[in-house]
Amino acid sequence: MLSQAAQDYLKSIYKLQHGHEPRATVNTSMVAERMEVAAASATNMIKKLAEMNLVQHTPYQGVELTPAGEAVALEVLRHHRLLELYLADALGYDWDEVDAEADRLEHVISEEFEDKIDRVLGHPTTDPHGAPIPTKDGNIENTDCVPLTQVKPGEAVVIAQVNDQSPEMLRYLGALGLRPGVTLFVQEKAPFNGPMTIELDGNTQHVVGVNVSDSIYVTGADEG
Repeated sequence: MLSQAAQDYLKSIYKLQHGHEPRATVNTSMVAERMEVAAASATNMIKKLAEMNLVQHTPYQGVELTPAGEAVALEVLRHHRLLELYLADALGYDWDEVDAEADRLEHVISEEFEDKIDRVLGHPTTDPHGAPIPTKDGNIENTDCVPLTQVKPGEAVVIAQVNDQSPEMLRYLGALGLRPGVTLFVQEKAPFNGPMTIELDGNTQHVVGVNVSDSIYVTGADEG
């Protein structure tokens, strides 16, 4: 039985390799930072995962998941994102609360419970933050999206995903109505990384800074 810590490492490595800013090379320092542990602790765990053929590790160069390691990571992600949606839709949790709760539950639910959640929710494809839910057989369909910071004034876009790492940011985005599926129009963008003015629903305007717009990932309005 793979430990919860080992599963968390595999999930973190997967996110570093396949996130919104995928890393060609994932090193031990990146993994340690993601896991919020000392570099020595990350190195020890990565060595153990390599011995189990779950990662390939080249000292001083990088680490990457093997097919077996990726399969584990995707299964944990499936549990996590299904749980997030179940907590939000069925139990009324706010979207800034579900990540921490799902972290506690993702390792302990049975495959039967996972299947029942999936059926009750109508076989969903995304979690409350817009992140894709891996299928039962380990496939995942990532949306081709870009940070809102890259959108030019005069363009209309649809929010596809938001970064779920900060509960405070999620509460702020929720208060502004900036959730997946919402169409917005970029009216103005100040130079030198200044704030941008966006319009929702044709009448609601917000001025958002770089940290906020960098946490929102969008697609073209004709693709949403």
